[in-house]
Amino acid sequence: MSPLHLSFYSAFALSGLGLAFHRTHLVSALLCLESMMLSMFVGLTMWPIESQTPSFTTVPIIVLTFSACEASTGLAILVASTRTHGSDHLHNLNLLRC
Repeated sequence: MSPLHLSFYSAFALSGLGLAFHRTHLVSALLCLESMMLSMFVGLTMWPIESQTPSFTTVPIIVLTFSACEASTGLAILVASTRTHGSDHLHNLNLLRC
């Protein structure tokens, strides 16, 4: 495994661990999701370069588009939950207690 692959895999794994263990605020969960999407974007950007195939060059742009949609939806949920609940703590966002 090359050092480039190791860095992308470790960035994705550390983002997943951050999402699993540090779930106190919605902002930290959104940042972990964004770093996971960023590591996927960089990995998918380097994949056609390493395999020397030009047919997969549109895949990173599609992932980047979904990442922007995910970020805007996450920020809208953050603003809505802060307005209704008063904070962005994830323990306040219980779906059974509406």
